[in-house]
Amino acid sequence: MTKFASDVDAANALAAGYDKLKREISHIVIGQEEVIKQVLTSIFCQGHSLLVGVPGLAKTLLVQTIATSLDLQFKRIQFTPDLMPSDIIGAETMDKERNFKFVMGPIFANIILADEINRTPPKTQAALLESMQEYAVTIAGLRYELPRPFFVLATQNPIEQEGTYPLPEAQLDRFMFNIQLTYPSFKDEVEVVKNTTSDETRSTSKVLTGEEIAFYQHLVRRVPVADNVIEYAVSLANKTRPGIAGGSAIANEYLEWGAGPRASQYLVMGAKCNALLNGKYSPDIEDVQIISKPVLRHRIVRNFRAEAEGITVDNLIEKLVGS
Repeated sequence: MTKFASDVDAANALAAGYDKLKREISHIVIGQEEVIKQVLTSIFCQGHSLLVGVPGLAKTLLVQTIATSLDLQFKRIQFTPDLMPSDIIGAETMDKERNFKFVMGPIFANIILADEINRTPPKTQAALLESMQEYAVTIAGLRYELPRPFFVLATQNPIEQEGTYPLPEAQLDRFMFNIQLTYPSFKDEVEVVKNTTSDETRSTSKVLTGEEIAFYQHLVRRVPVADNVIEYAVSLANKTRPGIAGGSAIANEYLEWGAGPRASQYLVMGAKCNALLNGKYSPDIEDVQIISKPVLRHRIVRNFRAEAEGITVDNLIEKLVGS
């Protein structure tokens, strides 16, 4: 890829590439600018994302479009109650010479869309754990590296819970972001209807390659961060933990469990990337606050009182950020 004279030039190129990505994705996906930014942020931070939204909000289309514009290999896995771990990671089979041969599953791609991940039993959900954390799978004692870059973008339907298996906390914690998709605005929905009921075919161009994405992932890690910003991120994570020194009164009153150390790490990483995408060379406290909801909303557990009073997780995060 093109060599940059300095990290400043590389940062400017990333911001320009991000603007071009947004334009290309908007040819297919109307609106959802904040969702697109959060997905791309997680990709540039080498993280995984959980997309939560009701049917018909273009979750699958969004992931497919992003994969196309990034020139990455994309595979979709439809999670169902009868799906087995071998259907995801692959299995050993015997060839004609009676030798065992490993047949790779769909997990061997750059972007994996785990569609309706909560529709499959925990045994199959757990098949993703090693790949999400170690970027590899182990079959019959042999370790197989996954292609890089590698991202899991999983979707969930929040309203139809019959016959589903909620993700365990250990697996939820491996997702950098929990991204909430909401209904489009009236103007955006009008545009969606116009585009999808005509005979016009829309497409996106490739903007970034896998090699460029890998370079920008290292660039994000090299972004300098002031100590007060890191301390703020750690303090915010601490505020979510009830019954400990540093925990807030809000956590003691409304939370059963708080966020672990991964939250502090992802708050800082997300703030770094958010700063770069907005043309800044170092994050400030506002960057941490901007990405606090997608980082924290799946890492804190409300208690009965919060549920009884109708206080949402996002409400609590807003209170914690403002405290």
